[in-house]
Amino acid sequence: MTVEDISPEDSYEALRTDPDTMLVDVRTDAEWNFVGIPDLSATGKQPVLIPWQLYPSMQVNGAFVEQLRRAGATPLTKLHFLCRSGARSLAAAQAAQASGFPNAYNVADGFEGPVDGDGHRGRVAGWKASELPWRQR
Repeated sequence: MTVEDISPEDSYEALRTDPDTMLVDVRTDAEWNFVGIPDLSATGKQPVLIPWQLYPSMQVNGAFVEQLRRAGATPLTKLHFLCRSGARSLAAAQAAQASGFPNAYNVADGFEGPVDGDGHRGRVAGWKASELPWRQR
């Protein structure tokens, strides 16, 4: 099974229109606190914050799948995984698929996307560059 990429815009639209879609932000506490999180208030939802890797060691979160279940995810839930740039979220989506969650998608370019010519994120691609709602935590 292959994890499909979904654009940030398509992810937001699915979150807005499909009650069975959940956004799982797999970044670290530090990223949520200092960079910001998607603001899904207009969709009537909140992002589910479950780190794929634990800060500061960056070891994979061994309780990740159990935390997904506790957050209400079922095999029918469409899970959209988001990280900074799309790498950790892909790994998390693959792990979810392997654990019985077939509807796992990777939000392409993540929350901040790649760096621009000046070395800054959040301007080229991703959730923030797509001008989707977000807020400081």
